[in-house]
Amino acid sequence: MTKAPRSAGRIAVRPTLQPRELMTDTPDIAGSWTAQIITLFPQAFPGVLGESLTGKALQDGLWQLQTFDLRTYGIGKHRNVDDTPAGGGAGMVLRADVLEKAIEDARAGTKGIAPLIYLSPRGRRFDQAMAREWARMDGVTMLCGRFEGVDERVLQHFGIQEVSLGDFVMTGGEIAAQAMIDATVRLLPGVLGNVDSAVEESFSSGLLEHPQFTKPAEWQGHAIPDVLLSGNHAKIAEWRRAMAEKITRERRPDLWAAYQKK
Repeated sequence: MTKAPRSAGRIAVRPTLQPRELMTDTPDIAGSWTAQIITLFPQAFPGVLGESLTGKALQDGLWQLQTFDLRTYGIGKHRNVDDTPAGGGAGMVLRADVLEKAIEDARAGTKGIAPLIYLSPRGRRFDQAMAREWARMDGVTMLCGRFEGVDERVLQHFGIQEVSLGDFVMTGGEIAAQAMIDATVRLLPGVLGNVDSAVEESFSSGLLEHPQFTKPAEWQGHAIPDVLLSGNHAKIAEWRRAMAEKITRERRPDLWAAYQKK
């Protein structure tokens, strides 16, 4: 019998006829956005997601987190989850039969629309548009790879979408998963205290965010721009837009070119 997933967030316990030692609390938050993580390191979650606004939202039941320990699906006495690459080569590859059971268990508990994602440097690069897309769904199931990756047949069989955090290689997908979940959860209704925060920040309009300032009005010889202290909201909005365009044009020509095409 495989071990039930570990869950975080506000939970309700369903009645069961199973012996107590075989029972694990099952989350039941109707309509809550759900992140399912298939990983060899379930103890890495919620990690930073349990802090600040995302942590409070997790406790309040605005979203929920379920982890599936890949090791419990391992083969034999030592719960092996990987083997040597077919055709030879360095490293180890996560086995298709092991992944199959974990994915099927996770997807069996999926409700609504939730993409199945493999964190991979080969995938489409994650961006704000993807975060907004996921936030409009019911959740996401993420497969965190390790070693040399996963058996390619698993990706093909389940139609898994590969998504990359950026053009670099990490030791596993857990950190990337937390980054993507953070970017998505903060867009869920009720998570941010000020809804305008998500509208004005970088990438939301296709531009990088304008500079921000706060008290004191002068620090180390540097003063806050006069326009921001003028009280003229139209002028302030105009300045912020101009600065966002300038910064985007100078720092991200690719974003600027895409913005101009809109």
